[in-house]
Amino acid sequence: MKHFKTLSELHREYGLAPPENPLISLHKCANNCSLGNSEFTGDFYMIGFKKLRSGVIMYGRTKYDHENGSMYFIKPRQVIEFKDLSFEEEGFLIYIHEDFLNGHFLHSEIKKYNYFDYETNEALHLSPREDDIMWDLYRKIETEYHNNPDEYSRDIILTHIDSILKYAQRFYKRQFINRAELSGKTVSKFNRALAEYFEKGKLQDQGLPTVNFMADKLNISPRYLSDMLKQETGKTAIDLIHIYLVTEAKHLLKTADRSVAEIAYALGFENLPYFSRLFKKEVGLSPNQFKKHELN
Repeated sequence: MKHFKTLSELHREYGLAPPENPLISLHKCANNCSLGNSEFTGDFYMIGFKKLRSGVIMYGRTKYDHENGSMYFIKPRQVIEFKDLSFEEEGFLIYIHEDFLNGHFLHSEIKKYNYFDYETNEALHLSPREDDIMWDLYRKIETEYHNNPDEYSRDIILTHIDSILKYAQRFYKRQFINRAELSGKTVSKFNRALAEYFEKGKLQDQGLPTVNFMADKLNISPRYLSDMLKQETGKTAIDLIHIYLVTEAKHLLKTADRSVAEIAYALGFENLPYFSRLFKKEVGLSPNQFKKHELN
């Protein structure tokens, strides 16, 4: 597999014209164009928009969901694979070398967008109006990209990229809501999976369930799971795991003739102080205080 340190290397490998700027490049695919097969990593971010007629895009070894109007976001040094791509309509790719962000607020800000870590079936699906917004921003970047560079060029381009990222964040929130209505609440599926984990005795055998484990059970990436749950409930995945376990702990403290340590172990906690801190944070009382209060 090839790794590209520069955008010029990438362009040469795939027969593209040299980039106008060594640290950022744009590639627009016209109607009915086709791309060959490729697999690579690079020291750059990639933002893509396309309507596929056929073919597959893989990111992190998982397939992207390619309904009409999908956008995807890929961070440096992640595996990217294109297989037999053929576009239904125009699409675009923006490659941004990480060095292009040095000294700009986007250098740290871009890391806050969780969708750069989304993987399976989690591309952004755009409405026609949202399509227009993204294309308008792309064309503004394209105009500046082809202008003679001056002291303002980089800031103008990065300002438009920042707008694309902010709009993507907004549109993902809309997508979370729409898809929850179509497929049922993620939190319900999450809680059912937690209950099954508990009922099958996996807490004792495997310890506390992790966010990665729960995401795998629901066939989505950990970041997407937490963002979806945050949208639905205001709580992250780890928050909901903790709330579930504290609810079970309260039940056992009320009904079981066992010590706090035994209950903590039964719930998968190997560290009693950690269990006590978590319980007090959620309930406002320590487990011992709660048990005494309920018994009285």
